[in-house]
Amino acid sequence: MTIVDMLKNNADKYPDDTALIELKPSKDIRLEISWSEFDERSNRVANALASRGIKKGDKVIHLMRNCIDWLVAYFGIIKTGAWAVPLNYRFTSTDIKYCAYIAEAQAMILQEEFIDRIEQIKPELTTIKHYIGLGSDLPDYMEDFKTVVADSKADAVEVDIAESDSCGLYFTSGTTGDPKPILLTHKNMEHAAVTEQMHHKQTREDNFILLPPLYHTGAKMHWFGNLLSGSRATLLTEISPRYIFEAVHKERGTIVWLLVPWAHDIVVAIERGDLNIADYDLSSWRLMHIGAQQVPTSLVMQWKELFPDMQYDENYGLSESTGPGVVHLGMENVDKVGATGKPGYKWEARIVDEHDNDVPTGQTGELIVKGPGVLQEYYKNPQKTAETIKGGWLHTGDIAKMDEDGFIYIVDRKKDIINSGGENIFPAEIEELLESHPKIYDVAVIGIPDDRLGEIVAAVIDPKPDQTLTEDEIDLFCESLPRYKRPRRVIFDKVPRNPTGKLEKPQLRQKYS
Repeated sequence: MTIVDMLKNNADKYPDDTALIELKPSKDIRLEISWSEFDERSNRVANALASRGIKKGDKVIHLMRNCIDWLVAYFGIIKTGAWAVPLNYRFTSTDIKYCAYIAEAQAMILQEEFIDRIEQIKPELTTIKHYIGLGSDLPDYMEDFKTVVADSKADAVEVDIAESDSCGLYFTSGTTGDPKPILLTHKNMEHAAVTEQMHHKQTREDNFILLPPLYHTGAKMHWFGNLLSGSRATLLTEISPRYIFEAVHKERGTIVWLLVPWAHDIVVAIERGDLNIADYDLSSWRLMHIGAQQVPTSLVMQWKELFPDMQYDENYGLSESTGPGVVHLGMENVDKVGATGKPGYKWEARIVDEHDNDVPTGQTGELIVKGPGVLQEYYKNPQKTAETIKGGWLHTGDIAKMDEDGFIYIVDRKKDIINSGGENIFPAEIEELLESHPKIYDVAVIGIPDDRLGEIVAAVIDPKPDQTLTEDEIDLFCESLPRYKRPRRVIFDKVPRNPTGKLEKPQLRQKYS
């Protein structure tokens, strides 16, 4: 059953039930659509594209911020048999041009706010013949999304779609270089939905509060569990601790997937008295799960103190695995906080050395995984595909270890390891310690060049609001670390993160090297 089939199934079974809610709290905007409306509107998008010559195997770029129409457009694209190409809304004109060139896209659906970026490169986007814009002030060459949808047929497009067919071309965020094109299939998407439902037991009564950007494989694939179970979701398009609590309170949210910075902001807001739990009815909130980066144990412990009865899970995945669920802690394993977890539903995992031999229990190596979510290929890059997928095993580039109970601990990114005086140092270990400092809001540890040692450890620290920190305080706090692991340089600055919460370490290395 493809995700398109799941949508149609919900429209048939629960036509009048709410499927999606969209909230924009600062403007007091609340929108919602039913399952039948969701299915019909995506059919209209599909027919609009088909009437403009979009067919199976074509590519449609999708450049929008989170909203109901994001998902309507996404399903409309793949209902034609075309590939959806969702782009990071932070991409520059240069990034967009690069992605359009690789994809050889035939059409683009975008929101009004991105028109200026397109205007800068439009003459070079020679393969794109159709532009459909969502907004009120569109250029002459761009068709109006709402008019196009309203004027198109509501019947399903007749196209044969097999589970093995490609349907999504996802470009990574580019934090380690140019965005990489990851090609996913309908089978990949289906497995993501089944995995999520198996892990978090969504029922018809659940309401998923959806926060992270939909262009990413993370949150959307978590929401697929609700799609499979026919339960509603709430798209919160503006994010703050208060807005999150209000969404749970007003919409009776049951599941919230948070990025580490957002969970951290909630804890800090409660600590400072800016947010009072007693002001909200959060009794419906049954599960907080978290991922997209390493989760500080200190943060989880603080969360559990604040919400002792709430279920907790930690998830690990990557775009190359069709998002999350490759490894997860499991709601029943809260006593193992600190571990990332065990292989997810129908996933296998190993920790290997540079020759792909399994390392002994407790030793570090590269995490490799195998399962139905592994990408089809890096599009137009057979060399990168062959380097990453060997014998069906996806090489993640993450350094991990496994304990005697089979629980996996992500140690760090392979590319982020610091080599100082011949010693390998894992930045995440130092970040974990510093994140427990009561005055630190955010931190990133990087290696910067050193003539004598090759690299030295540098800690970029963003103190909590209204807090003052000194380098001497950090030196004293890090005395528990072996001397070679202690930061030799302390920098007080903002810590850049991308929209999915991941540290922008290449940006920091460039700035401070």
